[in-house]
Amino acid sequence: MPEKTIPILPCQTLQPVLDFYTALGFEVTYQQRSPNPYAVVEHGGIELQFFAMKHYEPTGSISTCYVLTDDVDGLYRAFRAGLKAAYGRIPTRGLPRVGPLKDMSYGVRQFLMTDPGGNCVRVGQRTGGERHHGPAPEETFARALHHASLLADSKGDAAGAAKVVDRVLRLTDETPTRLQLLQLLVLRADIAGRLGDEQTTATALARAAALDLTDAERDQARDTLTRLEDLLAASRP
Repeated sequence: MPEKTIPILPCQTLQPVLDFYTALGFEVTYQQRSPNPYAVVEHGGIELQFFAMKHYEPTGSISTCYVLTDDVDGLYRAFRAGLKAAYGRIPTRGLPRVGPLKDMSYGVRQFLMTDPGGNCVRVGQRTGGERHHGPAPEETFARALHHASLLADSKGDAAGAAKVVDRVLRLTDETPTRLQLLQLLVLRADIAGRLGDEQTTATALARAAALDLTDAERDQARDTLTRLEDLLAASRP
């Protein structure tokens, strides 16, 4: 049998975590209540194990793991559908939450999801052989998107990402393309939601939704428009 690594992740209580993963389409294949709460969930070749700690604080969690797949788009669609059925919408902030699907500069296409235990599960598919960060783009708005995305999703620095986006959106001597403006506004709305800044979230979403895109631009912006749809749904009462 080839070697296999199985993450064992903490949580405060098992049931909310198990409910989240079953909504995604996982099966609970093992659960014990004593001598210590412990459970296993599986989905295809993915296996995650969890243990409960009474005094654990999910909002302060830094636990994470990476799941490599050969069909990240398929998993993202399936997980979104399951969450929408279970929660009535895609959770985009707080716990649990699911992030956008993105092509990253280090050769993966990925999304991040954080379960009710605060565990961040990164799900990605390799898109190239290079595993190091590629050089940042030279063009102003592409460079800002590159850095803000890394700050927001790789470093978890939402405030730093917000500063990068705000700086380029205030420029008067350069203008982004419509596609770049859409990406910047959706990212800014996403970041503002994480920071609890409802006014900025609403303003950025309204500006993004009002953009008149061509069919070609909409095709290029599929990932961003999917995230816009999720953020708009989450912002409705």
